[in-house]
Amino acid sequence: MRNRYIASFEAAQLASKEVPSFKAGDTLKLGVEIKEGNKTRVQAFEGIVIGRHGTGVDATFTIRKIGANGVGVERIFPLYSDSLKEVTLLRSGKVRRAKLNYLKSRTGKAAKIQELRK
Repeated sequence: MRNRYIASFEAAQLASKEVPSFKAGDTLKLGVEIKEGNKTRVQAFEGIVIGRHGTGVDATFTIRKIGANGVGVERIFPLYSDSLKEVTLLRSGKVRRAKLNYLKSRTGKAAKIQELRK
């Protein structure tokens, strides 16, 4: 049983942020706020969603992109974090799994995900 004060606080947090609906296999473009010294800037991070975890305020998602020299980069983001300034859905992928961990071992065209046509 949850404390009603915690539940009301979480409901306020959920209402304050607008997040598009997405699932594993979708390609997202994130605007992540980065602090360097006393300055802040927004850096783009674009990749494929490997999976989502948790519910409510505790929800997180993992994004994987191929960085410089073909090195894979994975980051885990809290869905309702203040450091996420924007979340944009670029492509919707056609997948049959909730977690796409098999993409870690694939490179090149084998790592492509077919786009879902609506």
